[in-house]
Amino acid sequence: MMDIDELLQTPYWIIDILPVQVPENSPGQYFVIEKYYREPGRMADIKRKHVNVILKLNCYMAISLDDTGEINDRPERIEQAMRSRYVNIRVGDALIISEPEDTHMTVFNADDGLMDLVRALATAEGMFVWQPPQPGNA
Repeated sequence: MMDIDELLQTPYWIIDILPVQVPENSPGQYFVIEKYYREPGRMADIKRKHVNVILKLNCYMAISLDDTGEINDRPERIEQAMRSRYVNIRVGDALIISEPEDTHMTVFNADDGLMDLVRALATAEGMFVWQPPQPGNA
């Protein structure tokens, strides 16, 4: 099994509130809007969607948090971790990173089957999954 540093070098996808990456030269006001969504009530709503994706994913696949070795922890503990701190969620050979104040989660090293399931679960929560340009492919 790859360690975290190795996983961070693999292809990745974003589970987000936006359908595609905002271009650097966008005439919109991305940072103002992001700040708006990071306000406590709105952020709680987004984090609820993140938690729902992970808990529903756990219906299909074993997950562990932070390489503790504990597999399929109680839903309440998974939710508490995701709402309160940076957490590495291992799903087989893949890694999902969740941070309490981010409007997105990042999925590393996922195979097609996992990504199909993640897309379906994210869509059901009103979220989007997209892949930014990868290093070496930009």
